[in-house]
Amino acid sequence: METEERPQPVQVRIGGTAAMLLVSLMEKLGTDDGGSLIARALGLLDLAVQARRQGKSLCLIDPKTGDRQEIAF
Repeated sequence: METEERPQPVQVRIGGTAAMLLVSLMEKLGTDDGGSLIARALGLLDLAVQARRQGKSLCLIDPKTGDRQEIAF
């Protein structure tokens, strides 16, 4: 059975505003794993980019009203 190698961790330097947003989101989600949170955020951005390239869009839907809001970047 072949296993896919995981990339080695890297250090990323972020600005103060991004750091404050990261800490705020970590608190809201109840996590102390900032790296995992960044990976989730990048995954969502990747979905949006893929959708855009395919002529689609990624949107949020309010289940109560059916209102849709396209995610822009």
